[in-house]
Amino acid sequence: MTLCTAFDFEILHRSKISRARVGRIHTPHGVIDTPNFVAVGTNGTLKALDSKTVTEIGLQLMFCNTYHLLLQPGTEVVRKAGGLHSFIGRNMPIITDSGGFQVFSLAYGSVADELKSRGQKSSGNLVLKIDEEGVLFRSYRDGSPILLTPESSIAAQKDLGADIIIPFDELPPYHIGEEALTRSIDRTHRWEERSLAAHQARPQGQAMYAVIHGGAHLELRAKSCAHLTQLPFDGYAIGGSMGKSKDEMEKILSFTLPLLPEDKPNHLLGMGDLESIGRGIPLGIDTFDSSYPTRAARHGVLLTKNGAVKIEKSIYAEDFGPVEEGCTCTTCTHYSAAYLHHLFKAKELTALTLATIHNLHKMCEHMADVRRQIAQDLV
Repeated sequence: MTLCTAFDFEILHRSKISRARVGRIHTPHGVIDTPNFVAVGTNGTLKALDSKTVTEIGLQLMFCNTYHLLLQPGTEVVRKAGGLHSFIGRNMPIITDSGGFQVFSLAYGSVADELKSRGQKSSGNLVLKIDEEGVLFRSYRDGSPILLTPESSIAAQKDLGADIIIPFDELPPYHIGEEALTRSIDRTHRWEERSLAAHQARPQGQAMYAVIHGGAHLELRAKSCAHLTQLPFDGYAIGGSMGKSKDEMEKILSFTLPLLPEDKPNHLLGMGDLESIGRGIPLGIDTFDSSYPTRAARHGVLLTKNGAVKIEKSIYAEDFGPVEEGCTCTTCTHYSAAYLHHLFKAKELTALTLATIHNLHKMCEHMADVRRQIAQDLV
């Protein structure tokens, strides 16, 4: 039995040659066809695009970050606006994370680029304390102390009102020892249980995915699956370290996915590049999130069926055809590769918008094609 009466998952077809499946996730704000790509809109927006454009492209599920929205504008502001859908003008499904990923990234010093991108300098470790209660950290915006707990994370996600929410979890680094990793998983399970209890007290039509941990240790992955599948979560997100290579990631997923209920959706956290998608779908992954396509666009890298195009190269200066022949995105049907080349060389903001439209369209088109291939038992 799931927690969310407005949430449902149906499997339409199972591949005859792999564990891939085509399905539909039903949410209060619409259907998500699976497998699917989930773009990351950190601050409630995909960089360089407005919500109307994103809807027109056809992105069915958008990932927003609780940590960033908690710090600016504050989740209470979003609640007063009527929730995240109303605040950002989106009428399609949204998933939010717990804030744990960003907070533990602060603890392990991997947000230096994030701080630099906001024109701010790191003043040392911003995490003040990690204990059973939660994590006490300083805001990178104004230095004010903030305590993030399972209960406060869920309260923030209730303010945001996303269709799918995530319990608070600890994200240990890849090189952590097995004993320390075991302690981390045990605490994460307690935090997830507390998150679930807070969610059950006020469901609000939202679904909650458990987060499976265990790093690269398969026995710990099995332990996490065994513990969390006994609880009434609506789906499962596979988190934690996926190893140092795609081969190791594939090994971990091959072991983990058969341990999860087949009648509930699953999501691979933070990995949605084309190679990860290509390896994950035959193993049974339903949704993938990544900032790669939008980040690549901002660096002048456009995705095509023939590989990535670096539009600032001089060979495109007088290429008056589209970036990709036959592409039906707004960028390719209205503008030439030469124009995009010019915009990037001139550092015009329009370049970022047009490139992002193209890349996001390509990801949506790619996933639709993958679903067709699975339906034909080709994947």
